[in-house]
Amino acid sequence: MKQYRVLIQPEGRQIDVQEGSTLMKTLKEAEIDLDFPCGGGGKCGKCRVRILEGNVESSDMEKRFLQEKEIQEGIHLACFTKIYSDISVEVSKYNPSQHNILLANQEMQVKIEPHICKKYVEIEKPSLGDHRSDWNRLCDKLIKQSLEDIRKLEADIQLLRKLPETIREAKYNLTAVTYGCEVLEIEGSDTTQRMLGMAFDIGTTTVVGYLMELNEGKELSVVSTLNPQTKYGADVITRTNFASRGDSGLKTLQSAMIKSINNLITEAVEKAGVDRGDIYAITIAGNTCMHHLFLGLSPRYIGQSPYIPVISEPVVLGAADLHIDMNEVGKVLVLPNIAGFVGADTVAVLLATEMDASEDIKLMIDIGTNGEIALGGKDKLFACSAAAGPAFEGAQISSGMRGAVGAIDHISFDKTLSYSVIGGVKPQGICGSGLLDAVAGLLDLGMIDKRGNFISQEKEKKPEAEAFIGHIVQHEGMKAFLLVDEASTSHGRPILITQQDIRQLQLAKGAMAAGIKILLEKQGISVEDVKEVLLAGAFGNYLNPHSACGIGLIPKELEGKIKMIGNAAGTGAKLALLSANQYKRAASIAASVEYVELASYPGFTNIFAKSMYL
Repeated sequence: MKQYRVLIQPEGRQIDVQEGSTLMKTLKEAEIDLDFPCGGGGKCGKCRVRILEGNVESSDMEKRFLQEKEIQEGIHLACFTKIYSDISVEVSKYNPSQHNILLANQEMQVKIEPHICKKYVEIEKPSLGDHRSDWNRLCDKLIKQSLEDIRKLEADIQLLRKLPETIREAKYNLTAVTYGCEVLEIEGSDTTQRMLGMAFDIGTTTVVGYLMELNEGKELSVVSTLNPQTKYGADVITRTNFASRGDSGLKTLQSAMIKSINNLITEAVEKAGVDRGDIYAITIAGNTCMHHLFLGLSPRYIGQSPYIPVISEPVVLGAADLHIDMNEVGKVLVLPNIAGFVGADTVAVLLATEMDASEDIKLMIDIGTNGEIALGGKDKLFACSAAAGPAFEGAQISSGMRGAVGAIDHISFDKTLSYSVIGGVKPQGICGSGLLDAVAGLLDLGMIDKRGNFISQEKEKKPEAEAFIGHIVQHEGMKAFLLVDEASTSHGRPILITQQDIRQLQLAKGAMAAGIKILLEKQGISVEDVKEVLLAGAFGNYLNPHSACGIGLIPKELEGKIKMIGNAAGTGAKLALLSANQYKRAASIAASVEYVELASYPGFTNIFAKSMYL
């Protein structure tokens, strides 16, 4: 079979590929971070590239997504483009620094109780009158100094092999690194002040890491990046399907995540000016799919009814088991899941918010591709997952994009239309919070009805709507709202709110609203009984609460009770890192929450259908 050369610009990188290979496959194998929100299924039209040289014909499938002007400029979709000649292709790589990644945490107070302990000991030298073994001498000292009821310590053969030389080279003064009853390492001299850890929140879209000093609980640095798995799909279902294509798919996704975690560790220690070898523990919080992919566990049966995970309990592994670039004897502590679609990230949020100890009834909402909802207090907690789809992340929206530089993030309809753009540049698209504002504004003006349909020009609208009538245009035979004309965008394409975009938002909004209604029914309470609404996660902290309540995403009665709580999953992961007790409490929370499967709830179809109304 023939081979052709692909020159990837602006990197100037050259790759040989087999005839007929797709450009998407080529870019993935070259580890080029082009985004494929639909996993390369040809459904989203987002994987745009520019062919600079070479013979590439536009397929009929591509023409569904591309304008004639784009085709003339050499724009193609990587998932449809097959290689039958030498080509040069321009790819716009993602830059994590250009994305709005939520880093802020709640203030937290916790008693420091590290999982890994360091104990400095001065061991008696052996003599003809004291024939105790080296191991026995070490254990006697450690047990005497321990505040816990430890009667026997353990060690592996590797530690025992180096024990005699280490003890003598250190002149019988050394530091023991312990995890429970296990001695993990022995270090010469007093190293008790060098003990670090990292807490990771692995989201479907982003990954955030917090480097912590474990003796005092001080945060040393915060790092973040886009989840590298996004190029295999924007949502967990797409990634689950990819991972289920034999061992290679699962290994690919796990390797991408481990590499990303290691890169973040490198960045974090460089920012703080410390040594990665002093990291002895990391905690991991993520939804159930991200949890499984990190551990290399198949998520296949999470995606199939009845949606069963491999494991829900906490998992503790050695750093070497996962090839994490930290101290080789360190521990990786993964928080527990609640169910197939309510994962360790929700457990971390509940841990951080202490909803399990609250006298008041609180509602926690984490709005995303999989919207997680929890309701209750100290007496009972219910949780569910609402399959909101990727609309809030900008996928499956005609001009949608993530919250990155160039994204319209907020819109207002005053006397004139105004909007803000992340980075203050020419707009490139619209992210979830902007779409929410747009639809809420159109509804408030009477330009769309409660079914989400554009109202005909003959029908009565609010007088304020007159200023925006000129924005109604025809798009693919249907009405759409022109948000930004082509002359004002960065790419020369108009940014529209189409009828299909509104439908996608209604589906996402309907799923979330139905989940809230069902949890209220399960708890046996009314909306008025909820004392506080906690909005977690990136989208929840960037949205306009008035817009969310305006379209019924959140009950209108709760608008004055909404509180943004930042990256609460990250806060929970930090708590679990700093305190072994909090990690145990996370397991208790996960076991006590009652999971509600919405699809099997009586009357769910009718509740969901009604919840789609704006």
